[in-house]
Amino acid sequence: MTATAQTTALDASRRRTQPPGARRRVSGTTVAGFPTWAFVLFFFVVPLALVLWYSFGYKPDLFSAHANDRLSFDRYAEALDATFLGTFLNTLRIGLVGTAICLVIAVPFAYWLAVKLKPQYRALALALVLVPFWTNFLVRTLGWQIVLSPQGFLSQFLQSTGLLHGKLDILYTQAAVQLGVVYNYLPLMILPLYVAMDRAGRPLREASADLGANRVRTFLQVTLPLAAPGIASGCLLVFIPLMGDYVTASVLGGAQGNMVGQLVASQFNTAQNWALGSAMAVLLMLFIAAAVVIVGGSALLIRLVVRRSRRVELGGFA
Repeated sequence: MTATAQTTALDASRRRTQPPGARRRVSGTTVAGFPTWAFVLFFFVVPLALVLWYSFGYKPDLFSAHANDRLSFDRYAEALDATFLGTFLNTLRIGLVGTAICLVIAVPFAYWLAVKLKPQYRALALALVLVPFWTNFLVRTLGWQIVLSPQGFLSQFLQSTGLLHGKLDILYTQAAVQLGVVYNYLPLMILPLYVAMDRAGRPLREASADLGANRVRTFLQVTLPLAAPGIASGCLLVFIPLMGDYVTASVLGGAQGNMVGQLVASQFNTAQNWALGSAMAVLLMLFIAAAVVIVGGSALLIRLVVRRSRRVELGGFA
């Protein structure tokens, strides 16, 4: 008997000895996972591949948007100019500051929601957190344009109370963009933090209190470390879409609050240069991935240092 025949016979023997239920479970898992794979394929892999393919092309003439008969990296060299890099640094600053502000606001709010608030009121509080998502993203951003207007009610209120001596001059600035992104993405930070702190559990906090820790020490040494996965998830959920946002910058920032998303959108919608817009989009995704890797690596390094210091303290105590 040849090696191929032996392998075939062995596989057939394994299939006969395998329980029928196990084969059905494997088949059922594959079938159940098909919608997920189909979604990822058609709505992520295929569009990403098209953008990557377009980035190697060029704009043939004034009346055409794209051609791929000559492939090159010229669009990437064209995209990496001073304007793109300066706008990316501005976008990165807005993204990091916005993520930090969302984290500072979300941590105490999620703690109050998960620990302090009575269980019968939590559903209502969560519904209020989700209310902004019931409204279109563009509509609620336009609402802030009305609020921050020099003739808006906020400006008039601040002037009437004496807190402001002139009209509110924040619209179409980077500060307005910063405020808009915090408002739009704050729920994406609150929800994973709430879930993580709720899973931390009351028994661990009570055990910490029984061992003599006060509330601040319990929060810093028990609740917050256990909520670290939620913090990481919340930061990613806020930072990644915020870096690609162009609606908030277009509505509230004008020329002073320019972000990379606006540059990419302008290449597709205004300049009709799909190749350059695709190259900018690919560079933006690469820069975002690099920033996430750097921040994640720094967080892991800090975590390892903290663990080692704790082991040293425990060893000295022993």
